Amino acid sequence: QLQPVESGGALVQPGGSLRITCAVSGSINMINAMDWYRQAPGKKRDFVASIDRDGDTDYAESVKGRFTISREATKNTMYLQMNSLKPEDTAVYFCRAATVFGQAWWGYGTQVTVSS
Repeated sequence: QLQPVESGGALVQPGGSLRITCAVSGSINMINAMDWYRQAPGKKRDFVASIDRDGDTDYAESVKGRFTISREATKNTMYLQMNSLKPEDTAVYFCRAATVFGQAWWGYGTQVTVSS
């Protein structure tokens, strides 16, 4: 079992930057991929970025060139560096950790608000 915990969400002005963090506890040696998703009010949860155990990354088109996902395997921690933030980036950001067996666990989310 894995338990992801997100942190670092905040109110940021348009054009600003923010880094959010996901720390995972539990059976960490079973972690394969880790992902970020986000959910804006009244909308479905959408994929943002992913990173696997080899360090390969993938991004949603809407964040390419602005967001960077990274991972410290020794600390079981994942980051999302968000630059050039836009109001449409406002959402609750969720961390998902998946094992090599295909099981996945979600965190409770961290709120990111982009507004002047």
